Amino acid sequence: MSKIKETSTNFANKQALAEECAEVYAANLIGGQWTLVICSWLLSGKLRFSEMKALLPNATDRTLALNLRKLEEHNIIKRSVYAEMPLRVEYELTEIGFELEPVIRQLEAWGIKHKHASANT
Repeated sequence: MSKIKETSTNFANKQALAEECAEVYAANLIGGQWTLVICSWLLSGKLRFSEMKALLPNATDRTLALNLRKLEEHNIIKRSVYAEMPLRVEYELTEIGFELEPVIRQLEAWGIKHKHASANT
């Protein structure tokens, strides 16, 4: 996962635009390759890391962990650790995370429609 250096002009421009435009701010939070699909899977309920890894076999452990951490930092998902042996960790959407459901469903519908239209041109 590439990260823009916080001292770069590109980073400054991205930050300024996100501060001015709520849509850009939101897209920055959920716009990553794995972020949106993680949220989409969590709409169905809690998942453990290993369950998400099975659903996203092309994501490396590191990539998945970084994306989960980012979502947790932004209060989109909640991480629950259970003191069991072996240790059990579950991830679930927060209340604000669940508010993404209509957005995700609309993106899905648009993606299907666009994919179909593109295939026919």
